[in-house]
Amino acid sequence: MHTQDHSLPGSPTSKGHPPFSTTSSVEPFTRNPAALGSRESHVEKTEHRSSREPARVRSPLAPASSAEPQRSTSVGKLATPAKHGPSNRAGNVSVFIDREPDHESPASTPPLGPKRQSGGRSIAFAALAFGILILHHISQNPQGPWDARLLDKLHPHDWIYYLKCSFAGSLACSSHVLLIPLDVVKVNMQYDPKKYHSFRQSVSLVIKEHGWGTSGLLKGANALIVSYGKQGVVKFGLYEFLKDAFMNYFGESFSMHWTGLIFLLASSIAEAYADIALCPCEMLKVKIQTSPPGSFPTAFWPALKRFYRERAENGFPFGSIEAVWSRQIPYTMAKFFVFERLVQYIYAHVLTQPKETYDPSTQLLVTVVSGFLTGLCAAACSHVPDTLFSIRARAENVEKSYAALIAEHGLWRLATTGLVVRMIIVGFLTAIQWWTYDTCKTLIGLTTTSTLFRTPAPAG
Repeated sequence: MHTQDHSLPGSPTSKGHPPFSTTSSVEPFTRNPAALGSRESHVEKTEHRSSREPARVRSPLAPASSAEPQRSTSVGKLATPAKHGPSNRAGNVSVFIDREPDHESPASTPPLGPKRQSGGRSIAFAALAFGILILHHISQNPQGPWDARLLDKLHPHDWIYYLKCSFAGSLACSSHVLLIPLDVVKVNMQYDPKKYHSFRQSVSLVIKEHGWGTSGLLKGANALIVSYGKQGVVKFGLYEFLKDAFMNYFGESFSMHWTGLIFLLASSIAEAYADIALCPCEMLKVKIQTSPPGSFPTAFWPALKRFYRERAENGFPFGSIEAVWSRQIPYTMAKFFVFERLVQYIYAHVLTQPKETYDPSTQLLVTVVSGFLTGLCAAACSHVPDTLFSIRARAENVEKSYAALIAEHGLWRLATTGLVVRMIIVGFLTAIQWWTYDTCKTLIGLTTTSTLFRTPAPAG
């Protein structure tokens, strides 16, 4: 039976050798081993052929399909091709090479993100649904005729009041951008403490490597404004609503004696919801701030598009929701509890006249002092989770548990790395946030934040 000559220019056929048969393509190599030389030279030739036509690669872990020809699992060895298997155009030699998966190829690397992504999304939506039920229950079941929404005699708390608080809260949390240079330095100190080992050295190194602009000390500013703006809308408005709802639910006597517990309950639930809005862009911000120069976009929209495309690896949008909760909820509980208690103490023991008798500038001074002291306490309470959040942004730590990271780095190191810088940041930041919040409330006709059960003194 005559077989058709499919030889290429420069093949053995062009030099007078008999043509290679497609039915016994391995035979010329086995009959004339000198033409190939050693096994190493044969492997080199095979690799050279594969450079002209990509070799068919199958992972050893993938199940063989019945439609696929049987292949050898030895790299560089010839395998007997199937009856209708494809043949290599260089000499019509059918060569199937099963290589080890390329560890740098996304297709051969098992994705780490989907588990985190689906898990974080499930937790976020479960918390959202459960919280809605709680909100409906406590808002529909007040205890007795006493109404906490009427404690502010000048501005009763209705839905318009809560919406105004949400607007003021959005501006307050967005003021975080004023300290973005310190935030960039702090995040990098937590992310790579061996490289960024002191505050002054870290500032100099960030400026040297990244510069001053949005690719340097202002990296992540746009993502920060978006993330914390959304967070502020939910956090402050929902806190004011929950505070009144819990006081109405538990009644006047309980609320007066256990006011601190109500502050903690309202702030923790409000922050849990606010972090669902915060998490996506907060993950993006940390990625922008910790990526080496040129390895990741610094502009918001290009960075968001790429981060979304890589969601299978990074867990976007809720892959880090547990880390955000572990950092933000303790911080917010301290932020509201300590602030409310300090304001109550100042108006009870320092400024002993009714609050309404003091001008807005005095009330805002109380807000700033209470806010700064609150920030110091809140930073200390939430620093370990904040450090873990930055460390977990590294690619090698994505799938590690918090217990493993604590064991690897040590609790003392986690509690002290970047603590002074963060206390400075959070102290001033919290003071600025509370000042911004109460200033906005004053400008739109409300009073500064306080929960005072004392009846205002009669006029005159």
